[in-house]
Amino acid sequence: MGALVAALYKDHATADQVRTALIQDGFATDRVQLTSPDEPGPAGLTPSSDPTAQLQQYFTQVFPEPEETEEVAAFVDGVSHGNAAVVVHPRGDVEVERALSILSASQPIQVREHDLANQTMERAASHDGETMVGKVVPEGIKQTLNPRKA
Repeated sequence: MGALVAALYKDHATADQVRTALIQDGFATDRVQLTSPDEPGPAGLTPSSDPTAQLQQYFTQVFPEPEETEEVAAFVDGVSHGNAAVVVHPRGDVEVERALSILSASQPIQVREHDLANQTMERAASHDGETMVGKVVPEGIKQTLNPRKA
């Protein structure tokens, strides 16, 4: 699944508010996933018909490393008992910071990160304020396109 941040919340309503906050902040809807007993999300798409097995399969994809079995167990157990999980796929350091800030603001039961150090092309958001277009468009054209900044 690549780089991600996952948080477990006490209930679906809290997780739904967090998902809404992330999307309002600019995260694409396909990079924010909610899983709860009320809304199985991507876990409901796994081949099993047993809800616990579906959660196990999904969270094993979220946390695939052998040393992440505790995370898998905690999220499966939490969602099985009425909690809700939000998984965010940030792109770059700025989005990681924003995601962690939004996820932490709603008092999660726990927050876990996965593979954040290996974000290969994930530099869509960076601390450099200049856009990619700003780096490749010649100065004369930039001034023509936006005369107020000239």
